[in-house]
Amino acid sequence: MSYFPKVEKIRYEGPTTENMFAFRHYNPEELVMGKKMKDHLRFAIAYWHTMTQDGSDPFGNPVNQRTWFADTPMQTAKNRVEAFFEICEKLGAEYFCFHDIDIAPEGDSLEEFFANIDEITDLIKEKMDQTGIKLLWNTANMFSNPRYINGAASTNNADVYAYAAAQVKKGLDISKKLGGENYVFWGGREGYETLLNTDMKFEQDNIARLFKMAIAYGEKIGHKPQFLLEPKPKEPSKHQYDFDAATTMAFIQHYGLEGDFKLNLEANHATLAGHTFEHEIAVARSYNALGSLDANQGDVLLGWDTDEFPTNIFDTTLALYEVLENGGIAPGGINFDSKVRRSSFEMEDLLLAHIAGMDTYARGLKAAAKLKEDRFFDNLKEERYATFKEGIGAKIVNDEEDLESLTDYALGHDHVKLESSHIEYVKSRLNDYLV
Repeated sequence: MSYFPKVEKIRYEGPTTENMFAFRHYNPEELVMGKKMKDHLRFAIAYWHTMTQDGSDPFGNPVNQRTWFADTPMQTAKNRVEAFFEICEKLGAEYFCFHDIDIAPEGDSLEEFFANIDEITDLIKEKMDQTGIKLLWNTANMFSNPRYINGAASTNNADVYAYAAAQVKKGLDISKKLGGENYVFWGGREGYETLLNTDMKFEQDNIARLFKMAIAYGEKIGHKPQFLLEPKPKEPSKHQYDFDAATTMAFIQHYGLEGDFKLNLEANHATLAGHTFEHEIAVARSYNALGSLDANQGDVLLGWDTDEFPTNIFDTTLALYEVLENGGIAPGGINFDSKVRRSSFEMEDLLLAHIAGMDTYARGLKAAAKLKEDRFFDNLKEERYATFKEGIGAKIVNDEEDLESLTDYALGHDHVKLESSHIEYVKSRLNDYLV
């Protein structure tokens, strides 16, 4: 059975095509800086927003029209597997990712939940073998169920902590089963409401303990995915421990996890933290910790995590420039942690939204490659920091100066000439690459 019988496999037709179900910029086999576009981008389809998001919001009931619902939760889950891989194949996406509760119903007990996961991942494995589509990453949802009202690893309840550990163990088991290349932790409820009744250090110590248990278990079963932490500053917790890339790196280094953990960064989370996406990627790069990306965007007029499909070429260009500077993103990738808008409720809108996101990233990649080939930013930076290439600047960089010697120098050179950064001109030149 086809869940999208009106749509053929989506192909590249160029920027002039009038076909909605075609790529205008994403040509997977096109070479960009000597590498196929699909290998630069490593697109992944996110199971949660694609298959389980229903179009509801705080002010309205579900509106999404979906044809995979059946009489039982397990049959619905099986139908979703079929529909999901049809989406991946028609888009030409070579990777996917999921939370545990996305793919299988929780049932009435942990034992039943695990049995459901085993049955559904058997089907997923069959589909992976048939199609060649790979698992970019999986994770455990440890934030939706009421048991996690006060966190999972940061919980005040030891029984809840044990339940979370069981979900992580199962997540690593199915990661090995499906050949997952990464494993993600998102601390949606790992935070606090008030310090009046919170032991912050104790909670973070416990989070680190769970991470170290995960590392040890992966080694025990002979499976070593790249572990990823995903920062987010707020929602649902008021004060979340993984506020942004810099805060998360401080946690990773404090607990000695830098040999095992990198960052999974999301564009909309960067916005909520008061940063740009490229800023967060640059921070991760500076720590050699860029792991993977969640592709979406927020709305400047709305103050929450809207998870819109990315359509801003300016943003994707600057993000992908950082990826190119990093030498690529593998074994991570770019997954569409994005949901269709409430008014895009038809089945085919799932495909159209992904086409828009994939085209936007492809266009951004081509612009970023041109910027890198022209050394646009390199030239700007070399000129701006030129005083550190010779004379006193070179001595500073080479650690040949101290406070006393620099004071002596400053006393004889205290007429500093201000230098303009030409911000408006630089921005206008950058626009030339996005046309």
